[in-house]
Amino acid sequence: MDTHRTIDAIWRIESSRIIAHLTRMVRDIGLAEDLAQDALVTALERWPETGMPENPGGWLMTVAKRKALDMLRRNKLRDRKYELIGREQEPWADSEPDVPEPGEVGDDLLRLIFMTCHPVLSPEARVALTLRLLGGLTTAEIAHAYLTSEATVAQRIVRAKRTLSATRVAFEIPQGPELKPRLSSVLEVIYLMFNEGYAATSGSQWIRPLLCQQALRIGRILAEIAPAEPEVHGLVALMEFQASRFKARVDQRGEPVLLMDQNRGLWDYLLIRRGFAALERVEQLGGMTGPYAIQAAISACHAGAPKAEDTDWIRISALYEALAQVSPSPIVELNRAVALSMAFGPEIGLEIVDILQAEPSLKGYHLLPSVRGDLLFKLGRLDEACQEFKRAASLTDNQREKQLLLSRAAESASSGV
Repeated sequence: MDTHRTIDAIWRIESSRIIAHLTRMVRDIGLAEDLAQDALVTALERWPETGMPENPGGWLMTVAKRKALDMLRRNKLRDRKYELIGREQEPWADSEPDVPEPGEVGDDLLRLIFMTCHPVLSPEARVALTLRLLGGLTTAEIAHAYLTSEATVAQRIVRAKRTLSATRVAFEIPQGPELKPRLSSVLEVIYLMFNEGYAATSGSQWIRPLLCQQALRIGRILAEIAPAEPEVHGLVALMEFQASRFKARVDQRGEPVLLMDQNRGLWDYLLIRRGFAALERVEQLGGMTGPYAIQAAISACHAGAPKAEDTDWIRISALYEALAQVSPSPIVELNRAVALSMAFGPEIGLEIVDILQAEPSLKGYHLLPSVRGDLLFKLGRLDEACQEFKRAASLTDNQREKQLLLSRAAESASSGV
């Protein structure tokens, strides 16, 4: 049983690079995953008897590549492409695993990320396929993370593979003018994954750390293999800062703890240092103008404040103004209202929030009445605050958040007595 657990841990680490390399060989992402899974099955059969090889990742890669070549031979693919693939391979010995060069693996991983996050797929399919192939999550784990059925997730993954095959999506890194929009799609998927883990939209848990860890892991991989892209480092910095608060974000009962009430001694300062290092890399690349970099700079203001009252809300307000220029949205405007209220008083923020109430896209967004309730509470308009918190509670599907909002409503009611 211990050997199986070890194999599972190794698989989660190594599977993405193996699948990426096999995809380059066979040009079919579904077939590549099947071949990689076959190598895993072989390891599960042999390692408990023979013991763990010195280089388990290399062993898995070697076995998977052998299976790929055997499949190609069986199908008699002896055209020039097959000959080129064959010439790339060196003779193997069981004791000498054939491990691709680091740069080669990096290129293959980058190609795989662009493939799983291709715009031809729906956002839900992109996330599911990326979590499966790059995050190493099982179908059951993805279903649990997104509170949906395993069958639904499995169908999304199968359909995504079929779509990639049917549309002949190339296993390549986009070049020239195609790179930016494709990179944007990749970053959006990672961002979506992390946000769902950081503030779950539904269910009984406030946060889902595993989902965040997988998104951060994929982001770090992308930063290693695309080191010259400032927005990649910006997103990694943002996730490092946000992830640093996990231990302080919920109490011992799993109840939410809001940012200004958190025990900052519980923050993970190793992750914070990593966040500042990533942000410094963004500055070196001259890319402090993208939406992820700006959001990372906002998080850095919180990370750098020893106490809540030390937070530089004026700088945060200015950064939200900059974010609104490059990535305008009602949600950014709502966050700017919060920052302005902290910097200059709740009256300023309430003016903006009241205008946002007419925004159709925020009609069912629970944070709009939540923010308005908080501002009304600070202004002493307690009856109105109570109603807003109740309305916010009715709009969220997350049980922990619902209880938090109802407790704020009760606090407003009791304070007004």
